[in-house]
Amino acid sequence: MIPVFDGHNDFLQRMVAAGPGRDRLWLEGDGSGHLDLPRMRAGGFAGGFFAIWTPSPPGPDDALAAMLKKNPPFALPLPPEVPAVEALPHALAQAGQLMAMARTGTLAICRSAAEIRAAMAAGRIAAILHVEGAEPIPDLDALHLWHAMGLRSLGPVWSRPTRYGHGVPFAFPSPPDTGPGLTDAGKELVKECNRLRIMLDLSHLNEKGFDDVARLSDAPLVASHSCAHAVAPSSRNLTDRQLRVIAGSGGLVGLNFAVGFLHPEGRREPMRGFEIMLRHLDHLLSLLGEDGVALGSDFDGADMPEDLADAAALPDLIEAMLAHGYGRALVEKIAWRNWLSVLERTWGA
Repeated sequence: MIPVFDGHNDFLQRMVAAGPGRDRLWLEGDGSGHLDLPRMRAGGFAGGFFAIWTPSPPGPDDALAAMLKKNPPFALPLPPEVPAVEALPHALAQAGQLMAMARTGTLAICRSAAEIRAAMAAGRIAAILHVEGAEPIPDLDALHLWHAMGLRSLGPVWSRPTRYGHGVPFAFPSPPDTGPGLTDAGKELVKECNRLRIMLDLSHLNEKGFDDVARLSDAPLVASHSCAHAVAPSSRNLTDRQLRVIAGSGGLVGLNFAVGFLHPEGRREPMRGFEIMLRHLDHLLSLLGEDGVALGSDFDGADMPEDLADAAALPDLIEAMLAHGYGRALVEKIAWRNWLSVLERTWGA
């Protein structure tokens, strides 16, 4: 079985919600969602980025809930920024869940590519602590604290503003050019992440912010869970110009499995087969090359295609890539080797 190293999941929210049943959820599963240890092992899921994310407060006009029910065209407003004092308890609770998973001996929180390789060799899930939306990091001192806790990957924004920059709204059809670039604080954040060798994740960042990171960063540019705008013109997807900038940096894009970002018409409807996913992969490969494409599922954070309903179905995606004509060496790069390569070049180890 070809292993999979995945660019993005939101499983930690389910762990928090499980309360006293968290260990059972992780070790045995409960039949819900997309991830748990048995389904990961069944599907060859060897590791990935475990996202810490703060939800927007619920309201009468909850834009995200509206998005989940609506097909295009739509252009939803950005939710307001979540204050750090509200974001931090959510973030710490999710970080605690990841550490609890590690205490079971089935998962290792990895701070280097060597630690990822060692975890994979030992049969433990190799986990990277990732923060999606930097609201729980109010200043650079807090960034150093999170780094000491194991943070090795950071998305400055989710699809709302932070003190560092602006996310893209959920809109279709729409370009990602939807607002201003990084703030002065955001530019300093980029420089400090480079000094600490924290990977910067461009998924959810708007186009001007993307360009600011590209101009300032000395690391490979990475979008952990995004698709090709040329195939599906969602605001969340990357244009060909952006893909060429990522390619020029020696960076990488992890293909998002979310049906709303894959579908050429942006429709959130059942998707059978792998043809559309392969269309995105073909396009990404044409601009990024064989070393610049990976997987970034968004498991437990989005609606999945019917034939990729959870992590246990990952071998079906692998078989679809092989049947499409990708050789085994290329499939291994997409499935896991490219992630380890870009992390070695970003982290320096």
